Amino acid sequence: MKPNHFVGLDIGTSTVRCVVGTMDPNSGKPSVIGHGSAPNLGMRKGVVVHVSDVAEAVVHAITEAERISGFHISRATVNINGSHVGGINSKGVIAISTANRQIAPEDRFRVEEAATVVQLPPNREIIQFFAKNYSVDGQQNIKDPVGMQGVRLEVDAHIVMAATPNVRNLESALEKAEIQATHHTVSSLAAAEAVMNRQQKEAGTVLLDIGAGTTNLIVVEDGEVQHVAVLPIGGQHITNDLAIGLKTDLDIAEQVKVQHATLGKATKATANVAVGKLMHTFPMDDLQMIVEARVEELLEYVEKELHKIKRSRKLPGGVIITGGTAKLPGLADFAKEKLQLPARIGKIQEVGGLVDTVEDSSYATVVGLMLLDMLLLPDAPNGKGGGAQKAADSAFGLVENLFKRFKK
Repeated sequence: MKPNHFVGLDIGTSTVRCVVGTMDPNSGKPSVIGHGSAPNLGMRKGVVVHVSDVAEAVVHAITEAERISGFHISRATVNINGSHVGGINSKGVIAISTANRQIAPEDRFRVEEAATVVQLPPNREIIQFFAKNYSVDGQQNIKDPVGMQGVRLEVDAHIVMAATPNVRNLESALEKAEIQATHHTVSSLAAAEAVMNRQQKEAGTVLLDIGAGTTNLIVVEDGEVQHVAVLPIGGQHITNDLAIGLKTDLDIAEQVKVQHATLGKATKATANVAVGKLMHTFPMDDLQMIVEARVEELLEYVEKELHKIKRSRKLPGGVIITGGTAKLPGLADFAKEKLQLPARIGKIQEVGGLVDTVEDSSYATVVGLMLLDMLLLPDAPNGKGGGAQKAADSAFGLVENLFKRFKK
């Protein structure tokens, strides 16, 4: 595969999406040249439960993207999802032993390696490593220590882990679909790459990627990843609640949600949905009460995660919401009220080409995966080198800090 084409593959609970991009030589900006999507029946809450179904959905999405782009896809940057994904903070310390006491890139690599020596629970593995900041001889909050003088180098890091069996099942599905994963990343990081600007990354912002089965959360402050979590609640849970609360079928409940669900002020007394030849009517008050209860529960989980890292109501950049459920009318205002933070729906930043489809908030993650594929060239050893030059304008500083050094 030519390195001038870049592919993101978002394997979501309800849908697999694929986006192919290239760098536009005229504007110097990324340009989308192909996209595809397919329903996914092989996952529950972001976790593979049927390898063949997931592989089939991947093949369908990629075939559609190939047809539009006219380009054969054999590799992609892929997300890892599910509530088994979680982050822990870690610290690494090393001594600088060279005669001139100058910190070299190897020393930075060594201190990051030291931070990854943590006691992992059984059947867990590290999928990503984020260096939050470095300290040299007690001087803190250093972004890049290379070239500085010192005796003791420390790093504060956030390590993202996932359950090994779930990662292997995802790899089996990709293998079956004959797709090689260039990099693995969490969905929220990809979405942040697509929708956050530099000011938001510096000020302190929480991004919520609300999908069908899970909500991916990432907190970015001072340009670095501070916290990553995956909450086991998504848009499907709203549909399930509506089916129970309105005593109706799931497909009707989904139509009610898509056509009438709102967190704002209801403008009508009833919600009417035509399915087949039958018209179904439901009281709007009941509908709103059910939707509000579930979204409020989700935002309570978000509040707990922010409280854990002492950032509750303390993020000037506020809340950015992406994912399919972000289309729910009134969601931003509802989140603003419940989390006591400014809130907005994320918009994909500065991407050209076939943007009419991918401007949809449900495409934020897959566009971000494509951008990360562009930033992290596969031929660069240990995730360094090739992509680092482009990283100057990238998400969170040095590319080599972004991605796992634990390639399988």
